[in-house]
Amino acid sequence: MSDAENETRDRYPHFADLQTRWSDNDIYGHVNNVTYYSYFDTVVNCFLIEAAGLDIQEGPEIGYAVETKCKFNKPVAYPEPLDAGLRVGRIGNSSVRFEIGIFRKGDNDAAAAGHFIHVFVDRATGKPVTIPDKIRGALERILAPTSSASSGA
Repeated sequence: MSDAENETRDRYPHFADLQTRWSDNDIYGHVNNVTYYSYFDTVVNCFLIEAAGLDIQEGPEIGYAVETKCKFNKPVAYPEPLDAGLRVGRIGNSSVRFEIGIFRKGDNDAAAAGHFIHVFVDRATGKPVTIPDKIRGALERILAPTSSASSGA
């Protein structure tokens, strides 16, 4: 995802509903910048749990966020309902780059867009592990068309 690109709905194969909360707004009357990372985390983890079967309580592998970025295009505020678009930009051996767009209901252009890079690790040791097949299969279903699954970190 290029910083110069405007993110639009059609670029995301998966969506989740989000609801802004009273506590999301800051003194300036809009959702505070750090809250977007919570939105990103929510859509990514809901996808991993629901579509990929990740067991966050007892599963042998878990995903650590190792890099995050967010670009803000226009403010949103409570009580706006939002849509969170999700795609995978890259799949490596143990890592995945999730790309997220936050949209006001009905808007085609993202209010904010960014990414999370997760590295899957063994829960007990914290050492990187190969992404499990079930999770990899779910990730491949939302892989961006211009991306390719490649080996690597």
